[in-house]
Amino acid sequence: MKIDLHCHSYYSKDSLCSPESLLYWAKKRGLDGIALTDHDSTKGWKRAQKKAEELNMLFIPGEEIKIKENGKFIGEILAYFIKKEINPKGKNGEDIINEIHSQGGIAIIAHPYHRKKPFNEIDKYIKMVDGIEVFNSRSQSKKGNEMAILLAKENNLSMTAGSDCHTLWEIGNAYVEIDSNNLKQNILNKKTKITGKQSLFLIQLFSPIAKIIYWLKAL
Repeated sequence: MKIDLHCHSYYSKDSLCSPESLLYWAKKRGLDGIALTDHDSTKGWKRAQKKAEELNMLFIPGEEIKIKENGKFIGEILAYFIKKEINPKGKNGEDIINEIHSQGGIAIIAHPYHRKKPFNEIDKYIKMVDGIEVFNSRSQSKKGNEMAILLAKENNLSMTAGSDCHTLWEIGNAYVEIDSNNLKQNILNKKTKITGKQSLFLIQLFSPIAKIIYWLKAL
């Protein structure tokens, strides 16, 4: 099974994709499923789940959660298999990770070597999480992805991958491959095969366009 574990719909405000279109194009590109990981939001879950069932695909409920402490950006955590939205307001990184685990979810450090917003204080959180996103097609350079793989290996952590798509052109540029239907157990047991390619840098210009469209609709 091939699953893109980092996808954004327009509930992220910087994406142009509907939840349904993400599933449709993932299927067209040979994927078996996706995780919907909108920024601090789970509003697209129901729509994505419905479409996944129509297409006989696997849908993983997820969320990309921003950690801020004392007004300082720390990094982002990918939460998988959670049951409800986690609001990061007023919570530190440890609180957020504990809440993910209390819901039976998996906590993954997203793109630790992000081009513009790397994950800070990794040493503080590395023992709390379940894994590292070692390949991100959009937010990490080739060198950054190589460093993330090394980080996961040094700390004996699970490895995940995702396109971090905000447009339909990107979906499937990175994914994990597993041998069974039990994705959660495969991640925890470190039985994921990582496949990925870098997205074109210019594709990121669509995110500010999406933000403008979102802002205009809100007027």
